[in-house]
Amino acid sequence: MEARGASSEVLLQRPWLPVSIGGCRLLAKSWFGETAYHVLLTDVHCVWEERMDSAAIQERAQELNRRLRAPVEAFFSHLCEVVQPCLSGSDGRPDGQAQISLSRQEDGSVSVKLKSELAGLPFYWDFHCTPAPITVVCEQLLRPLLAMSHLLQRQVEQLGGLLVRKDAEIQDYRENGATLSRERLQTTVFEEQTYREEFMAKALPLLRSEQRDAPGFDAGLQHLYAAIVAHEDARAQKRKLCEDERPPAEDPDLASSLGVSVSCEAGEDAEQSLNTQVNAAGAKMADRPTVQCPSAPSSPAERTSSKPKKKKVGLFR
Repeated sequence: MEARGASSEVLLQRPWLPVSIGGCRLLAKSWFGETAYHVLLTDVHCVWEERMDSAAIQERAQELNRRLRAPVEAFFSHLCEVVQPCLSGSDGRPDGQAQISLSRQEDGSVSVKLKSELAGLPFYWDFHCTPAPITVVCEQLLRPLLAMSHLLQRQVEQLGGLLVRKDAEIQDYRENGATLSRERLQTTVFEEQTYREEFMAKALPLLRSEQRDAPGFDAGLQHLYAAIVAHEDARAQKRKLCEDERPPAEDPDLASSLGVSVSCEAGEDAEQSLNTQVNAAGAKMADRPTVQCPSAPSSPAERTSSKPKKKKVGLFR
């Protein structure tokens, strides 16, 4: 199906966008196909998702809109136009006169209700987002975040080493008589442990308040997330291509040329027999005398006088 086939791979390439639905600040990922969609929502405490294909969309539309008598293609474009601005984080509100609200259910799911107008008639839609499976959470959020953390840690280590080398360079300038023209540019020697302690003391309180007020990624982290996901996708495609192009374990041409038939039941005995015959064939080829081809004569006279003599060899007498 369209929703369950390509949606996961395409959705992985999409960034997590901060959105506001019914006064709740969330992170959202969404993919809308021709007649299918896949939506992910999270408040950094839980992740919800809903996947719908054409048949399921048609059935729900008939349940919510009794007077609707139209194929799914006729109203799905309207649904996309209304809800996509809200899920893209552009302004936090759907287009037109549409109304959208969010409610949490007792079973842990989330319901996003939408009300708009289609051809002068009220049009209703509900997103029934249930808690996402662990595999989806790991694929769409956990693994990219761990990769981002590892990459940023390596960047910090490289920057720390660069600062240490810069301090050594500045110290060399000072020892050779160089002085600053402006005192305000003077800096202290970089000490990694001291810097870490001061940074954590200042940044942790701000981080907690920022997560509570507006969870999400800034532009730099969004770019890093997209780069990591694209890199992992390229590696996965390369591995799949290598597996598809991997040659078979045995060469059928070699076995047939030696007159050997290797069966799966023979196992190691058949393989050992094949190797023995290959080695024997190689030994026979090595025992043959080396035949040197005569070099071409430089003049016509030499070509007529130096005709090769016929030599009786082997069975041909």
